Amino acid sequence: MPIHSFAPAWMTDEHRMLKESATRFFKEQWGPKDEQWRHDGVMTAEAWREAGANGFLCASMPEAYGGAGGDFGHEAALVLAQGEAGIGGFGGSLHSGIVAPYILHYGTEEQKKRWLPKLATGELIGAIAMTEPGTGSDLQGVRTLAQKSEDGHTYKINGSKTFITNGQLANLIIVVCKTDKDQGAQGISLMVVETDEAPGFRRGRNLDKIGMDAQDTSELFFDDVVVSKHNLIGEQEGMGFFQLMQELPQERLLVALAGIAAMELAMKETLAYTKERKAFGKPIFSFQNTRFKLAECQALLMASNALVDAAMVSHLKGELGVDRAALIKYWITDNQCKLIDECLQLFGGYGYMKEYPIARLWADSRVQRIYGGTNEIMKELASRFL
Repeated sequence: MPIHSFAPAWMTDEHRMLKESATRFFKEQWGPKDEQWRHDGVMTAEAWREAGANGFLCASMPEAYGGAGGDFGHEAALVLAQGEAGIGGFGGSLHSGIVAPYILHYGTEEQKKRWLPKLATGELIGAIAMTEPGTGSDLQGVRTLAQKSEDGHTYKINGSKTFITNGQLANLIIVVCKTDKDQGAQGISLMVVETDEAPGFRRGRNLDKIGMDAQDTSELFFDDVVVSKHNLIGEQEGMGFFQLMQELPQERLLVALAGIAAMELAMKETLAYTKERKAFGKPIFSFQNTRFKLAECQALLMASNALVDAAMVSHLKGELGVDRAALIKYWITDNQCKLIDECLQLFGGYGYMKEYPIARLWADSRVQRIYGGTNEIMKELASRFL
């Protein structure tokens, strides 16, 4: 039973070569370190610099700003490579596919030249601080406040954030904040905090999660953090909510791509296990229930691949809408959890043991239905376009 039913229509030879080289690197160079990273709850800054040196950061950023000059297909290839290698702690897709595009698409020329080359090398590690305790998916309800000084040269940021990917290592953080607390969505702005130059910035706990053990998901605190007016993305207040909405379809497609990679790895591991593991004197795969369950999972994987493949073609043309991206994110991640749960069941008791990749895949997958906007929010958002 082949795992890949077809080659993605969007994937060029260049995309394919990048995926193959990145998969090999992740397996050979990072695979032996992954257990330690999961134990520590964080990767190392050195690993990020290794990623930069190998061209795995900011692959879609223009060469003029230190990137590889590729397109979103290159970012997608890296997501699939990371998933195939089973490296769950690397927040490269957020760094390269979410943080860097905010700067590229909405930043000034000075901001692009200042930050993008260092993001490409891994000297800067990016994060975006959206969620706050008590706000969740309600971005309009953020309370973090950036107050402009009387002379207009600086802003003072106060507030707290939680569930921030790359939070322990990030030294360039895009902070979603209010520059006008009375204007709702029109009062939201995006402010860049360079943590090495930010007295009053504090990292809270590296949060103890039920999955994604090697990913440093953190609390962040801003107590009278002063930043230059030139750290306002685009140097125009009140544009943050628009900027966020424009970029969210790509973020949700990244989540779906990660879901595809996890489903494919789960199928690969489960097929191998059921053909080797014996019960009642014969391989588990020989039982009709096992074959039927795997056939159902293969059909689900084929449908998921087709859906994301079509979305990738649309997105590379600039045609992926907010509603479609929301539905794809919801549908893929719901079925990711369903498929991996079915696969885990075929492992029996061993499926519940962390030493088996299927157990880690199962635990890591659950958050996919939450971040990037909960699946309930995805359905609510898509229903407004019906």
